Amino acid sequence: MKIRCAHYIHRVRHRCFLLSLSLLLVCLLKLVYIKGTVRGSVYIEPYGITVSLSRIQNHRYDVNCTAIYELDPVEIGKAHVIKRKAIFDMDDDSMVSLTSDCQTFIKTRGYNAVPVLDAERSFPLAYTLVVHKNAPMVERILHAIYAPHNIYCIHYDQKSSPAFIKAIINLAQCIPHVFIASKVESVEYAHISRLNADLNCLSDLLRSEVKWNYVINLCGQDFPLKSNYELVLELKQLNGSNMLESSRPSELKKQRFSFQHELKSVPYEYHRIPVKTAVAKDVPPHGIEVFIGSAYFVLSWDFVNYISSSQVAKDFLAWSADTYSPDEHFWATLVRVPGVPGHIPRSEADITDLRSKTRLVKWNYLEGVLYPACTGTHMRSVCIYGAAELRWLLNYGHWFANKFDPKVDPILIKCLEEKLMEKRQYAQK
Repeated sequence: MKIRCAHYIHRVRHRCFLLSLSLLLVCLLKLVYIKGTVRGSVYIEPYGITVSLSRIQNHRYDVNCTAIYELDPVEIGKAHVIKRKAIFDMDDDSMVSLTSDCQTFIKTRGYNAVPVLDAERSFPLAYTLVVHKNAPMVERILHAIYAPHNIYCIHYDQKSSPAFIKAIINLAQCIPHVFIASKVESVEYAHISRLNADLNCLSDLLRSEVKWNYVINLCGQDFPLKSNYELVLELKQLNGSNMLESSRPSELKKQRFSFQHELKSVPYEYHRIPVKTAVAKDVPPHGIEVFIGSAYFVLSWDFVNYISSSQVAKDFLAWSADTYSPDEHFWATLVRVPGVPGHIPRSEADITDLRSKTRLVKWNYLEGVLYPACTGTHMRSVCIYGAAELRWLLNYGHWFANKFDPKVDPILIKCLEEKLMEKRQYAQK
């Protein structure tokens, strides 16, 4: 019996040794993988924060943003070299970790020390952020637009990863006047769910204790080009009118709302999108003439409050449910309806993306004609900006721009952060 027990114990120990050895090998392989992936990488930390990641400390680069703004060829060349390397960036888990201690996070990122002038404090703004990935980038956008007297609604996608959702919830719990939409959608590309995400936030913002003047909607690849003070000065000049695109549709664009669309699975990028059917739609309710624009807006409180209780708006929303990308005609059309606050007469000329300051987007087919060439890369005909466009972006006159990606050009985003902070500090003098 003793011999059997000893033999059994020996086998157990042997198996435990093999298991421990296997775990050790797995850990070693992971370490080799990390070293292999980081060795050729570049890490450009956000402006105003240095993340303690020892394994990449030798891969940081000092960036001279003033030289880049002045289009210094040496610094621009350096930025191009860095961009061609593998970019190491923070992930959602890192943001969860950073926001697990709110007090330290707030102090580290300076949310408790944002300089604010009386002119800003007396003119609070509201924001909706409809996001679904890359929590560190969402935080950088929020940090760039944050002022403690403003109000911010974040809508995350129900399909987002658990780490992303946790990071966004942590941000809302840590930062004053930041909250999660009371109702979140499972957002599909070009679907009514995208419009509903903004509407959910707008409904919450109307109930906010903050008496904001204008609301601005952003996505996870936008970035501001003006400081909060600069934005307030320009918004005051609107005198209650709205700022958004509103143009007459081409025959091709009319197809988006002349036929019913069904959400279907597709074998490419978006997986599910609204697909046109052969069923023609009825004419829009209340004799509405449809205009088109973009999904992005700057709307007055009076306009949003009016729309929230308007039967015309409710009926038009229901009519738009089976159209393609209704967020690109919903706001553009309602602002043309007689009687709405900030009404734009139907007879008035088209308001294109060049006239509307809401969003600066560089389309590849207009490069060299309306704006200089993209120095980053393109996604679906849209430029993801590069560092050499810093000066152009800041001086074009628009309030926000799209698209930015830290994995395409982290230097540009860091330099925008730095220049916006300089503007805030300069306004205090």
